[in-house]
Amino acid sequence: MSRLVDKRFVLPFALITSLFFMWGFARATLDVLNKHFQDLLSISITQSTLIQATTYLGYFLMAIPSGIFITRFGYKKGVVLGLLLFGFGSLLFIPGESALSFTIFLIALFVIGCGLVMLETAANPYASVLGSPETAASRLNFAQSFNGLGCILAPVMIGSFLFSDEGGSVGLPYAIMGCIVLLVALLFTRMKLPEIVSENEVKEEINSSGPSTIIARLLGDRIFLFGLIALFFYEIAEISINSLFINYTTSDGWMDKTVASAVLSFGALGLFMIARIFGSWIMSFIKAEKVLAFCGCATVVCALLVVLEIGIISKIGLFGCYAFEAIMFPTIFAITISRVKPGYVKLASSLLMMTPIGGAVGTFLMGAMADATSMSTSFIIPALGYLFVFFYSINRLFANRNRII
Repeated sequence: MSRLVDKRFVLPFALITSLFFMWGFARATLDVLNKHFQDLLSISITQSTLIQATTYLGYFLMAIPSGIFITRFGYKKGVVLGLLLFGFGSLLFIPGESALSFTIFLIALFVIGCGLVMLETAANPYASVLGSPETAASRLNFAQSFNGLGCILAPVMIGSFLFSDEGGSVGLPYAIMGCIVLLVALLFTRMKLPEIVSENEVKEEINSSGPSTIIARLLGDRIFLFGLIALFFYEIAEISINSLFINYTTSDGWMDKTVASAVLSFGALGLFMIARIFGSWIMSFIKAEKVLAFCGCATVVCALLVVLEIGIISKIGLFGCYAFEAIMFPTIFAITISRVKPGYVKLASSLLMMTPIGGAVGTFLMGAMADATSMSTSFIIPALGYLFVFFYSINRLFANRNRII
């Protein structure tokens, strides 16, 4: 069995893995802000989904510039710039709260989104190439497990603070997070992160004809494009459920807001992290495509159980979605990026990191459906997202695996 990480890359892998925790914490905090801003600013569920829409618009618009920047200047400078944007955006919550302005909050979240996509564009492909190609999906799932740890801690820490009887300040946790992130940026400026492959050929192509040549070549490949669309649909499902978890669990009096934020952390996202670790292990001896197909089918069933509103079975279905979706993003990402020539990996990663905009689309559609019908009915949206992932996994099981862009 191949090693998960080459010995010479253990320290770089550990450093990069720490970033997965940081953006997991930041993204999971959004799931608490939805309900908090609904109460604080007296806005509807649909209006509150602008939180996700604005953050992931930052992902969408900054993804390709991130890939170009990292291709030209390397992983390390990409990480540092991403951390600076992340930290600056977090500090913007201070004037946002002072003015109690939803607009300033949205601008802050947009800047944070720009920083996070820079981090993810660098870290995802970097983690995937720090070892044997055969263990890429397993390695990326392991690194993404620390993303799950950040997701666990954020809702309970931020939620218990914001939903306390005294009503905590939303600016304070973001100010603390911003200062920590800027300190980490300073740390990374002093660390050595080796570049894995020489990309002179790609740099020359970018300088001579622009990145559009490479992007067109990537998008013109059916395998890569299918993986890109599969990630988009996965984000529709995953982000929309996370964003409206508290709304769902409080809509019928099942939980109050404080309990719901704790259950989101230790129940749903804790299960998510454990399932991702288990998935990383099981994919060391079962093909990633087979595991993905099984999980794709299971998530469709679980989401439909929520739609049907059949008591405790629907509640189990909700948590089943978290368990079976856990391996989807890193597995689809690793399968897709493995089809790309080494020199094109950074730009390919930037295209794949545009897909969280699907979360903004899914959250808006789910929120609008919830306002018009019910929270349970709105789970049709993530069910459709999971269904596409299932079709993708079946295609990958039987398709030609040797094609390289």
